[in-house]
Amino acid sequence: MYMGVLSGKKIAILTESGFEEVELTSPKKALESAGADVRIVSPQKEKVKAWDKDHWSIELPVDEPLDDAKSEDYDALVLPGGVLNPDQLRQNKKAVEFAQQFLEAGKPVAAICHGPQLLIETGLVDGRNMTSYPSLRTDLENAGAIWIDREVVTDNGLVTSRTPKDLDAFNNKTIEEIKEGLHSPAAYTPAPRH
Repeated sequence: MYMGVLSGKKIAILTESGFEEVELTSPKKALESAGADVRIVSPQKEKVKAWDKDHWSIELPVDEPLDDAKSEDYDALVLPGGVLNPDQLRQNKKAVEFAQQFLEAGKPVAAICHGPQLLIETGLVDGRNMTSYPSLRTDLENAGAIWIDREVVTDNGLVTSRTPKDLDAFNNKTIEEIKEGLHSPAAYTPAPRH
């Protein structure tokens, strides 16, 4: 259906070890099928290890270490979930800045499950329509987001979904938003610090 529509587009999947396997492999496969050049970017230098529901699983090679990655080299950003992955990323200043640069530039950002946790740290979710894994609802609302319980929620190039059950809708919407290109840049408001 989307064959070749993303030819010439370069997509970063930002992850740490502990990502939910299918939340990285499914979007990666869908984006590559649509013609995109998809790169795994990570604070890890060589490989990242996946989590599969209740156990460690496959390892994937890191295409570009986060230290070397520049947001201007990419057209969009994908953030897989898993509990461990976003929790590590949100404590990594470079990872937060990397995600923030995509939002500030109006480039599409797609985050599923616990992936939106990283976006809270950017200070750029205030007033945005979003969804996530249900346990993040209060965190997102406290950061100013409008949380909606739907399989996929899109707000000006920001695509969010709840769980692996929503992957088909998430992948399709992500491809659509990347195909559209740049959106209105997000305005920066520092997140309240307690």
